[in-house]
Amino acid sequence: MQQHRIYTSQPLQSGVSLILEEGPARHLTQVLRLKPGAEIILFNGDGHDYRARLGEVTKRSTGARIEQRLEPAEAPAALQIQLAIAISKGERMDFAIQKAVELGVTGITPLISERCVVRLPGERLEKKLQHWRQVIIAACEQSGRRRIPLCHEVVDLSEWLTSGEIRGGLLLDHRSEHSLPELDPPRGEISLLIGPEGGLSEMERNLAATAGFSSVRLGPRVLRTETAPLAAIAVIQALWGDFR
Repeated sequence: MQQHRIYTSQPLQSGVSLILEEGPARHLTQVLRLKPGAEIILFNGDGHDYRARLGEVTKRSTGARIEQRLEPAEAPAALQIQLAIAISKGERMDFAIQKAVELGVTGITPLISERCVVRLPGERLEKKLQHWRQVIIAACEQSGRRRIPLCHEVVDLSEWLTSGEIRGGLLLDHRSEHSLPELDPPRGEISLLIGPEGGLSEMERNLAATAGFSSVRLGPRVLRTETAPLAAIAVIQALWGDFR
């Protein structure tokens, strides 16, 4: 029997009843057409799944009662993968974020670089950021993740590189002479920098090198901006992460 996993921002505890947020409630009752008494799984990012049952369903509210906190909790990632990716157009950014979450990244930073073709004013940018956070939640619902990767605020690439908070990482660059298997294993955390469709400018690549980033390539082919991070994350997980 298929289990329907739904995210809620509310505190969860066995024996407690709650009213679900409008979005999850609509999905369960109008899209999935579940009835009162149906079993569901709720999670809020604390590392646990919670078995629950739908309660009273009205036009204004949908209730649920928590029956059991499921064990074990999802362990923290053995390798923290932070993905920093230049904003791309259309559905490419959504796809990259969705699949990166499925592959196990722990944080995502959307970047604005010189060659980004997407330029969003303040209000539209905030809406897009909220949209990406919903993409992350949906990917967690689908993939079974019980800890929610953090989506950071959108930042200019040069500002991000010179902030002093970044302690090096990997820059994907098809011109590099080095590949991932040649590198020493990271110590618990790794940052992965991906440019836009047109790649990073020479100045940006130099800034990345100054910030301690090492350039690496993924084979002899030039990958699209939504393909490159996914291939790199999969290799990183296979070499040093939880694919082993």
